[in-house]
Amino acid sequence: MMKHHNDGLFCALVVCGLLVSAVSMPAHHAVAAQYDLDKPIEFSGTVVRMEFVNPHSMLHLEVTNPDGTKTIWMFQTGAIGTLRRLGLVRSSADGGLKPGDHVTASGFAARSGNPMGMLKELRMPTGRVITTWSGDPNNN
Repeated sequence: MMKHHNDGLFCALVVCGLLVSAVSMPAHHAVAAQYDLDKPIEFSGTVVRMEFVNPHSMLHLEVTNPDGTKTIWMFQTGAIGTLRRLGLVRSSADGGLKPGDHVTASGFAARSGNPMGMLKELRMPTGRVITTWSGDPNNN
């Protein structure tokens, strides 16, 4: 009798696990819900700071507007491990990305209209272009 009780518990746990993963995965990976993949953007500016956090790091870039005012744009990018492999973490062989670096960031604008974007490519001060995201279904 004990065996049947354990089988039922196991099945209940499997079903719960599947339900949780089905709900959380689309919410986490719905890039198109937060960013407009039909609205590519590109800005050159000075790195204010880079937040290396999981699951998504954030690049803060000070951009000079045509009227001379400045706006801080925030670009969402990948996890620390991914950025380390790409050479963006200070301990990397390339020296990483640091405040004061002049870079060009391209990606997709936030649907909210706020100065935010999803980072697709980053042109480093050396001219090296790093692709941080290649999941664009529109091939922009």
